[in-house]
Amino acid sequence: MKYKDYSSDIWNRIHTTLDQVLKVDSAPVAAFDADGTLWDTDLGENFFHYQIDNNLVSLPKHPWEHYEHMKTIDPRKAYLWLAQICKGHSLEEVRTWAAAALKDHHPVPVLEEQRKIIDLFKSKGVQIYIVTASIKWAVEPGARLLGLDFDNVIGIETETQNGIVTETQKGMISYREGKVDALLAKTGGKKPFFASGNTMGDYQLLQSATHLSLAVSAASRDDRIFKTEFELQEKATEHGWQKHRFI
Repeated sequence: MKYKDYSSDIWNRIHTTLDQVLKVDSAPVAAFDADGTLWDTDLGENFFHYQIDNNLVSLPKHPWEHYEHMKTIDPRKAYLWLAQICKGHSLEEVRTWAAAALKDHHPVPVLEEQRKIIDLFKSKGVQIYIVTASIKWAVEPGARLLGLDFDNVIGIETETQNGIVTETQKGMISYREGKVDALLAKTGGKKPFFASGNTMGDYQLLQSATHLSLAVSAASRDDRIFKTEFELQEKATEHGWQKHRFI
């Protein structure tokens, strides 16, 4: 699919804001949501499908429906569960699965305008974080596609013991306001000067940006996330944030 480029107004705003921030901070922070924001797919759920299809973990009957039902009751518990089902396996093995799931999904529809922003920020010494409600391990291979490392990904995970994944929650649940909490925990309380996301799950993250917020959308009108992307686009208008529809 051909995605629309950012307008010259958006790029001018990004460059002007970055120049302004760098005058007082040599290592500012920028935060991006992952799925739907950096690529037009959901790597977290793609990884879960890969685990189901390849019988990699112990699961209840009708695992996808079980997950969807959990989300209707408490999304935070559902997202944590996707990490907990990896219990008993080595973190190295789980990361190997995640890399294989990404390879199966090739080519990943990376949103190239977002890649350009990340490349610009990297060249200027910006600290870049991907903050996702997906499990961290599923998103790490996507970060690699953008020239980032595992440490640049803040996501849901569980503790490991001697390299083995456990059921015990590690850190915060990076969902809605938890995205901001998890980011600030990582940065020592330093807020991002820039934040970008695509759904209302990213609303608080965009609110946390000190200088520039960018709401993006790539979902078609019949997509299940179109409504929440549309709501964030409306919030962007209300707050005077930058916004963009890729399609």
